[in-house]
Amino acid sequence: MKRILVGILGLIGLSMSANAQQQLLDKADALFNAGAYVEAIATYRNGDFIQAIDKAQRGGVFYKIGESYRRIGQNRQAEIFYEKALDKGFSEGDFYLNYAKVLLINENYEKALNSFKKYKELKPNSRDAEMGIQSVEFAQKWKQTPTNYSVEPLPFANTRYNDFSPCIIPNEPNTLIFSSSRDVATGFTTHKTTGEKFSDIFISQIDKREKWTAPKPILGISTEVEEATCTFNEDGSTIIFSRARLAKRKQMGCEIYMGKKEGERYVDITLIPIADDSTIVTHPSLSADGNTLYFSSNMSGGLGGLDLWKITRDGNKGSWSKPENLGISINTPNDEVFPYIHTDGTLYFSSNGKPGMGGLDIFKAKPNGNDWVVENMRYPINTSSDDFGIVFFPGKEAGYLSSRRPGGKGGDDIYMFNLPPISINISGTIIDSKTQKPLQDAIVKLLGNDGSTLNSQTNLDGTFKFMMKPNTDYIVIGTKKGYLNGKYKLNTFEIKQSKEYNAKIELTSYERPVEVPNIFYDFNKWELNPKSTAALDMLIETLNDNPSIIIELGSHTDSRGTIEYNYNLSQKRAQAVVDYLIEKGVPTERLRAKGYSSSTPKIVDEAMAKQYPFLKAGTALNEQIISGLTNDEQKDIAHQLNRRTEFKVISSTYMPKNK
Repeated sequence: MKRILVGILGLIGLSMSANAQQQLLDKADALFNAGAYVEAIATYRNGDFIQAIDKAQRGGVFYKIGESYRRIGQNRQAEIFYEKALDKGFSEGDFYLNYAKVLLINENYEKALNSFKKYKELKPNSRDAEMGIQSVEFAQKWKQTPTNYSVEPLPFANTRYNDFSPCIIPNEPNTLIFSSSRDVATGFTTHKTTGEKFSDIFISQIDKREKWTAPKPILGISTEVEEATCTFNEDGSTIIFSRARLAKRKQMGCEIYMGKKEGERYVDITLIPIADDSTIVTHPSLSADGNTLYFSSNMSGGLGGLDLWKITRDGNKGSWSKPENLGISINTPNDEVFPYIHTDGTLYFSSNGKPGMGGLDIFKAKPNGNDWVVENMRYPINTSSDDFGIVFFPGKEAGYLSSRRPGGKGGDDIYMFNLPPISINISGTIIDSKTQKPLQDAIVKLLGNDGSTLNSQTNLDGTFKFMMKPNTDYIVIGTKKGYLNGKYKLNTFEIKQSKEYNAKIELTSYERPVEVPNIFYDFNKWELNPKSTAALDMLIETLNDNPSIIIELGSHTDSRGTIEYNYNLSQKRAQAVVDYLIEKGVPTERLRAKGYSSSTPKIVDEAMAKQYPFLKAGTALNEQIISGLTNDEQKDIAHQLNRRTEFKVISSTYMPKNK
């Protein structure tokens, strides 16, 4: 009997324990579904609760814990509990997608890619899966090729709480406004999602000692609910900000308010009516003229999630228009948030619906007619974590942004960014084309298509250096007495970071004849072969680059055939070259034609001797030398070298007739 009684009591105890466990699980699930993620985590992880529940339920509980951590931005913890869920065989719903997002944020790229691909297998038409696969590729590439921006934390503004949405009053650069849920915020209620206080809008200024003052809430704005993300008109006399809506002690949606400055306080706080009571309307940004207000909202008519919208008015006292969605170039089925409209018309915003590095990325959108051209700002403006809330100092490529990147004090932190001026230089050497030796005291000119001209002179080692400007076409011209001008072309378009060009400009001496290579004639004829035009067009370019020279075109034959015949043939060949140049627009008075027959044998230079070892440098390839060569192949090569077209400068004082 006693044994039976003990058994019954044991069953009662087990029944009560199971009932308590289910109640605790129901409570945790209710908190999770309500978005109270901090409390949900604490409830799910209460004591030995997870070990006590049925094994079949543990995977789902681990997943919800991971999801809770993901949604409050604690992604390292989220990854741990996603893996626990996977270990228990849980992979329902959007598990692989959310797991992949966390892996991407944690820069676990290989596993992230595999998880995105797994989700794509389950849902082949998933836009999020395809975007995630692209993001893994972009994140790795952009991390390896950073832009020139520098990003540094702002220590005085950051705490272990969430500090975010910096704001600059245009005519008060020594004032920083930002949002924070630090422990000195006004409200007494804890935010169910973050476990922190409702945020307030804080202000800090540079004092007489040029140090930032301790941040304090802006007077006249703070209430028991959340205020965050503000914008000002040009002189700071008007503030526009977001405030959560409170109903039955719960935050319901969000609205945008405006107030007027009176001393150190903002007064006459009034609602800007934009949407109905259950809608989120947040993250305002006012244009420089004060007549366009950009914001983020989930109102009907959008593409999904939070979209970017705008309203306009005619003058500061005019009424606001109906909201206008910014369209598909900006908005996605996911979230677009924290818009900032620059004075130059560029719109900056954050999105988790476009390929990026992970979490929220900052994008910039330039107006293009009735549309926008959107570009990811890449690393280090963006990281694998949430990056958002960017603002700029007036007239500078510098400002503040918010980020949850590693290395901060905790939660969201505020950072200062700056883009140092791009340095674009060209360093080069002027050399003799024949000897390949540097030329000292050569004159070097840098000509830009913007009308700029810079002059320099080469050093003992033939070097020069110029600084250049972005978005410009340049020509570098090298000149030296006794040499033909040389040039080097380049442009500085599409350069995003500092760059050093290196150039070698060869100058050809005209103290000796200059061979024009690749001039071809058919056997025993003087008409130019079509293959010769490329070489002659380069000769025209040389004449254009050296507009003061007059040249003699000399044609040379080998020694085979009679002298009289070869003179006649070489003269006609030289004249054929001159006729071509005249036909192409070269003035007749700049050209002379002369046939040399075989009277001027080729002198073997070092380059020729290196190419043909049977020839000795400095030797004239006359008939005696050629006849002494070993075989017919060597003799044919020597004859071929003698058959050439050369030009020599006979004057450097030519002046066009129209000058």
